[in-house]
Amino acid sequence: MEEHFSWAWVEAQAAQSIAAWKTCAARSLPALPCRTPKEQRAHEKAYDQGLRAVEHEARRARSNPVERQRAQQRIVALFPGFAAGALGLKAGAIELLTNSFFPVGMELARWTRAFDPEMSMEDTIQATRNAWIACGMQALLGRPMELTPSILAYSLLYPYSDNYLDDPLISTVEKLGFNERFRQRLSGQRMAAGDPREAAVWAMVQMIEEQYPRQRCPQVYESLLAIHRAQGQSLAQLNHGGLIDRSREADEVLRISCAKGGSSVLADACLAQPWLTPEECQFSFEWGVLLQLGDDLQDVREDLERGSLTLFTRAAAQGEPLDSLVAQLLHFSQHVASRMDKLENGTSVLKDLLRMSWRTLIVMAVAENHTFFSSAFLAELEPCSNFRFGFLRSRNQKLAGRQALYAILFDAFLEAGDADQCGIPLPAVNREQWSVNSRRQTEDSDSCAAGVIGLFCPGTEMYSEQIGTAN
Repeated sequence: MEEHFSWAWVEAQAAQSIAAWKTCAARSLPALPCRTPKEQRAHEKAYDQGLRAVEHEARRARSNPVERQRAQQRIVALFPGFAAGALGLKAGAIELLTNSFFPVGMELARWTRAFDPEMSMEDTIQATRNAWIACGMQALLGRPMELTPSILAYSLLYPYSDNYLDDPLISTVEKLGFNERFRQRLSGQRMAAGDPREAAVWAMVQMIEEQYPRQRCPQVYESLLAIHRAQGQSLAQLNHGGLIDRSREADEVLRISCAKGGSSVLADACLAQPWLTPEECQFSFEWGVLLQLGDDLQDVREDLERGSLTLFTRAAAQGEPLDSLVAQLLHFSQHVASRMDKLENGTSVLKDLLRMSWRTLIVMAVAENHTFFSSAFLAELEPCSNFRFGFLRSRNQKLAGRQALYAILFDAFLEAGDADQCGIPLPAVNREQWSVNSRRQTEDSDSCAAGVIGLFCPGTEMYSEQIGTAN
């Protein structure tokens, strides 16, 4: 039986996810794979060797177009050895990343450069992460893994719309005005774009409409309207005074996060396969909840600074260590993995890779935000990482200092291909007054440098950012 995604359905699904979350409450960590200090040092050595090789090629890529193409080929050739030695991945996972996830990332980045040359490196990488989620969902639903027009368009809606709504420098009145116009366009209304940002957003919606006609695929647009409404409600989590509202109940905070994250990946699933079973709906929604909570954990420090209320900032503002919340999140990731295992499609290699990426997202977020945890908890969790926590923090700082080098590498890879290679035509958009002023101007140098490596060698994204996030 086909599901239809009214807001009442989203709220009911969020309530079920909260119930599942509460069953995962525990003081102790779940059983996780562990590494000895000797094994961690071996992974760290392989990581440093791979990083030096990539940076060597990035410097060589400065010279000329021919050398840039050769550098790309050499970096791709480096990945299998790096993935095995540094990341501990097996041959099947390496093949999946190299032959499926990597081409999707490069196709999206090259198409985006042709469509909007001013889109930032950070925003392009963010869109790529969502495309990886949607393409992973394709495989789990029994479809070929490929970048389709609708997946590309939905992935680019994040830098064009979601990030605009998250920008603390834009007034609530402006955000609400854009959000209402965006809702009308998602509902099928035709209207002229008011600025370059709206022109890009309207073009992305049209690409989805051309692949999935509204009358034949109403679930696609129900899911898009659900994530739109959830994103609008999440504006309530932002306190522009810079203070966390401790009076909000944890369940209300969690409900907003569940609705936003769950409906985001639900939309990915609908774009991968518009007709979903109830089991596929429930899995995709809970996958989105997991990624949203993982993203909130990653961003706890930045969210505290800007007054954004999440489950983690609420606890941190009350002076509570985040130990028990992270233990609960790790248990919840196992709960989501058990739902994934019940899906008929998807290889064991893909499922194991996703399971590992979810776990690693959480562990690496703890390493980066170590000041929010007790020393006993850090000591217990650190052996569950391929790398010592101090090593991870020092390498993140090193990457942050080499932003310009990785920007060269990013450009070199995009030069080496053509947007037409993916077969998705560029939409016609009025380029008059096209301006980068419609999107964020600042870039997080830490996440950008790490993200560039992940774009070329997707497995590394698990250890620097993540294979996918709910954005």
